[in-house]
Amino acid sequence: MIIRNLRKSYDEQVVLKGVSLAAGQGEMVAILGPSGSGKSVLLKCIALRERWDGGEFIYDDDDLLKQGWLAQLRYRSICAYLPPKEISLNPNKTALKNVLSGLLPTWRKLIGARTKREYMTAMDYLENVGLLDLAHRKVQTLSGGEKQRVAVAKALIQGADIIVADEPVIGLDPESAQLVLKDLRYMCDKHKATVLFTIPQIEWAEKYATRLIGLVDGQVIFDVSGRRLTTAEKMKL
Repeated sequence: MIIRNLRKSYDEQVVLKGVSLAAGQGEMVAILGPSGSGKSVLLKCIALRERWDGGEFIYDDDDLLKQGWLAQLRYRSICAYLPPKEISLNPNKTALKNVLSGLLPTWRKLIGARTKREYMTAMDYLENVGLLDLAHRKVQTLSGGEKQRVAVAKALIQGADIIVADEPVIGLDPESAQLVLKDLRYMCDKHKATVLFTIPQIEWAEKYATRLIGLVDGQVIFDVSGRRLTTAEKMKL
């Protein structure tokens, strides 16, 4: 994907001031910046959960903003958006059934039936995120980190080519947080998904991301390959 000159305002407040960036298959891109810098709004725009005020959004050689609603709906079907804290899981259903709900609707889903192959696929994805033993536990009994990992498995099974995760480790203990980040990196390395995420812990972004983008006051201030940031770069954030 290629984003050029993305602009977004709310009334008189300009939030994104001509943001440009690119992200390819298999990349894990961390968006870093202080509170109020526009990170969450940027991710919502990338996931097409917010209307753009201006700019170009090139995906598969076409500008999505100039395409009809059908093309944008198709993009949203392969772009999994994980908002902060608001995990899109049914607490009264098991981890397995929540993952199965990520499959595209079929007539069997409408009547509550699933094939053995679909169940096995869902179990495979739960195994990928280390939750096979918890497949039949209701989500409401899982920890915050386990819920996030179920959400990642759900994104995997729906065939998401793009994962947009807004602070996916917020409120998690360090061990659970790093397990979630490892799951996201696995999606990049194994499934060639494109992952864009925000995170307050710079050291974890340096450890897991393949690209680091700094966003301050609605503008990109640096865009570098995954590595330890210099002191000068950190001071800009």
